Amino acid sequence: MNRKTLVLPAVAGLLTPVLAACGGSTTGGKSGNAIVVGTTDRFTASGDAPAPLDPAYAYDVGSWNILRQTVQTLMVQPRGDGTPEPEAAESCGFTDTGNERYACKLRKDLKFSNGDPVTAADVKYSIDRARALKADSGVFALLSTVDTVETQGDNEVIFHLKTADATFPFKLSTPVAGIINPKDYEKGKLRDGFQVDGSGPYTMQAEVKNNELVKATFAKNPNYKGLLTPKNDQVQLESFADSNAMSAALDKGDIDVMTRTMAPDQIRQLQNKTNSNVNLVEMPGLEIRYLAFNTDAPTVKTKAVRQAMAQLIDRAALVAKVYGTQAQPLYSLVPATITGHSNSFFNKYGDPSLSKARALLSKANITTPVKLTLHYTTDHYGSATAKEFEVLKQQLNDSGLFDVSVEGSPWDKFRPAEKKGQYDVYGMGWFPDFPDADNYLAPFLDTDNTLGSPYTNAEIRNALIPQSRRQADRLTASKSLTDIQDIVAEDVPILPLWQGKQYVATRDDITGSEYAMNSSSTLQLWELGRGVGG
Repeated sequence: MNRKTLVLPAVAGLLTPVLAACGGSTTGGKSGNAIVVGTTDRFTASGDAPAPLDPAYAYDVGSWNILRQTVQTLMVQPRGDGTPEPEAAESCGFTDTGNERYACKLRKDLKFSNGDPVTAADVKYSIDRARALKADSGVFALLSTVDTVETQGDNEVIFHLKTADATFPFKLSTPVAGIINPKDYEKGKLRDGFQVDGSGPYTMQAEVKNNELVKATFAKNPNYKGLLTPKNDQVQLESFADSNAMSAALDKGDIDVMTRTMAPDQIRQLQNKTNSNVNLVEMPGLEIRYLAFNTDAPTVKTKAVRQAMAQLIDRAALVAKVYGTQAQPLYSLVPATITGHSNSFFNKYGDPSLSKARALLSKANITTPVKLTLHYTTDHYGSATAKEFEVLKQQLNDSGLFDVSVEGSPWDKFRPAEKKGQYDVYGMGWFPDFPDADNYLAPFLDTDNTLGSPYTNAEIRNALIPQSRRQADRLTASKSLTDIQDIVAEDVPILPLWQGKQYVATRDDITGSEYAMNSSSTLQLWELGRGVGG
């Protein structure tokens, strides 16, 4: 097997991606010249979520991966990592010493895909609309530090912030800050369905069956002006029911690229193949998985119950049994490769201990075994999730302190039920909006958090999060960030489990595969091309 290392611009401390290239050749996918990309992400419109692709609503990695191709933002992270750079903007920056005034100047002759000019008023409209709609996905909270948006002429936008926010340039690179045309998106209403319009590198046509997007066709936008350089004219993103169906399509040549989420066994098989026309790219991952608690629910309202679970769960055994080398145990909400990470859960609980867990429950006068149901989604994070929850169930039940059952639901039912507080304990994943410790803490702990969690901590919200955002040097913010992580380990509103790597498999005539998906699981379809395999 021919192996070579490829270097990406990366967050400090991350490993570089590895491409395992196995010889052979192929004629590519069966959709003409379009590069066909497979995913197991599901895109469903329902009564609970009628507008899955509206930038003011969308807040999961799958829908963001569609928006990032089509809806332009003022800033963008180059190849997904590192310091944000101007995209729809020609220049952006703080204009004061307190990180509370941020100004952007738009590129000249910027246009939406239909030819309408993009103006500063459109930027203001887009930001103000998302903030005003306050969709129940919670995505608007990314803009929570915005006080007012001001325009000066057609090309300058000024953001006046309520408080210092050194992470604001990152937030302007996320789809909730995407620039939309007021003609296409009503001010006071979400845009139902799957139509997307913007000024990004591609336009998109949706193929929909039974209220589900099954294929998105991206065509190069001739009016696009920005930092990105599409290396293809057309890409199709096809949604598969599971990883086995996606893998079969790759083997048959029906698709050219296989992305998230592949099963652990599939990845191991591709790693071990010595004669294949498929290349596997392994890259650092910023994805995390965790258990979340409805801290108002009677079963887990007492902190000692949550602490006992933290004391019992053996992360190393969980990862070894389910994910092998494709993941690593995680002892904080902040991944080990992000500046500001602290092993707060290990520092507090150490290795798994039955005696310590029993003492926690006994001291709180909790009757054992504690009966719980762990909920998980069957189709959003990959097929290995079911096995993961069986391992968690066994670990807790083997202690004799818990009586745990597990229940899985598809994402279109799971997510609305979770937001309504119907689950006491449930499993979730997090793919960062941007690679900064703030984005692993504030979305779960601040006001209007993405989980709708009833847990509140005044010190975190009123002091520590604002303190950390005042520091443009993120290393300087580590003290505040560590204090937040230590409080989370004490109160356990969320229990981190593991941090995973990212993988992409491509047929060997596809170029740019090492950049097709970044460490945050962002698809960068503009990087893909068709050429000579190696």
